[in-house]
Amino acid sequence: MRIIYMGTPDFAVPSLEILLDHGYDVCGVVTATDKPGGRQGIMESAVKKFAVSRGLNVLQPEKLKNPEFLDTLRALNADLQVVVAFRMLPEVVWNMPPMGTMNLHGSLLPKYRGAAPINWAVIRGEKETGVTTFLLKHEIDTGDLLFQERIPIGPDQTAGELHDQMMQIGAKLVLKSVQTLERGDVHPIPQPDLEATHAPKLFHETGKIDFHQTTETVHNLVRGLSPYPGAWTVLDDKTVKIVRTERSNETAAVQPGQYYSDGKTYLKISTLDGFIKILELKMEGKRQMNVREFLNGYKGNWLTM
Repeated sequence: MRIIYMGTPDFAVPSLEILLDHGYDVCGVVTATDKPGGRQGIMESAVKKFAVSRGLNVLQPEKLKNPEFLDTLRALNADLQVVVAFRMLPEVVWNMPPMGTMNLHGSLLPKYRGAAPINWAVIRGEKETGVTTFLLKHEIDTGDLLFQERIPIGPDQTAGELHDQMMQIGAKLVLKSVQTLERGDVHPIPQPDLEATHAPKLFHETGKIDFHQTTETVHNLVRGLSPYPGAWTVLDDKTVKIVRTERSNETAAVQPGQYYSDGKTYLKISTLDGFIKILELKMEGKRQMNVREFLNGYKGNWLTM
């Protein structure tokens, strides 16, 4: 079976690797165009770097409807396309192979359709998420389901930690799905649209911490945006990213958003129903550090209690 693989970030590399390691003929890899930056003057996608290292045919179209790209894609004569963390495909692309196009998504669809499913599952305090393979159709993340694998979310687990776990589990699910499609032993199931929730794109303002929320809500926002793009607040007119927190059992009738510290070992901020302890943070213009390192070099006007 000839496969065209489409993906861009680190999340998409293990799925490509597992297909190659199981002998599949990946006749083309479609990934994002190079961008300026980095030590060499250009930044290549993680998928491109891996594909080049394995001697694969790499395509980097700027526009997916470009006639020259479409002709190249047709000439590869693929049976199936596999998509992992790539951009939205036009119908002329996803409907091209005779077996269609399969996608891996980082949620238990129809929950968390959209650009940032891992982050939003953590931000909203879910205890469980998963990965889903499905067949593409026009509306984003709405195609018929192939397989799902459930994954528990720990109470202090960050989106970054969950991401790394999910990309390995997702790769195994991609392999299982491709093997099942190859055998023709597949029975896609329509998604129950009434159960759908959404995971929209993340913006800078998404990460602004509102300490008038509960400690649990603040903790979930921090871990849901860690390590990127990061939850943030303002301290002495400077932006500070809060990288890792711990929920405190303390309660006190104080104004939310107040900083408390002994200047040496702890830093906590009051919330609607108590306090959130800061474990790691990154001050604007500074490196990321743990709270003891931060307090050693930053003499704030802290409240004590």
